[in-house]
Amino acid sequence: MKLIIAIVQDEDSSKLLSVLMQQGFGVTKLATTGGFLKAGNTTLLLGVDDNRTDEAVSTIESVCKSRKQISAAPSSMAGGISHGEYSSYPIEVTVGGATVFVLTVDQFLKV
Repeated sequence: MKLIIAIVQDEDSSKLLSVLMQQGFGVTKLATTGGFLKAGNTTLLLGVDDNRTDEAVSTIESVCKSRKQISAAPSSMAGGISHGEYSSYPIEVTVGGATVFVLTVDQFLKV
């Protein structure tokens, strides 16, 4: 048995959750927050039989596509560091996709 931990952008989570459940996967959803953009994301936990691991990972890959987004990045203004004044400027970042961990499970219990 495998434990799949998939960290996905909130924008993709509802569709992914629906597709995984339609395929018969048991899924636990956790609301989490990303570090870089400080944006909401979702962590999904899936307990999967070894023979269905590739199917689950393929589903995650097909639903969670990466895309470009404009985001504000902090930048200090001239002299702003000494005065504590900051502004931001737009940068293009890649968002979406998924970070997926596949772990071997030695024991699984439902109590």
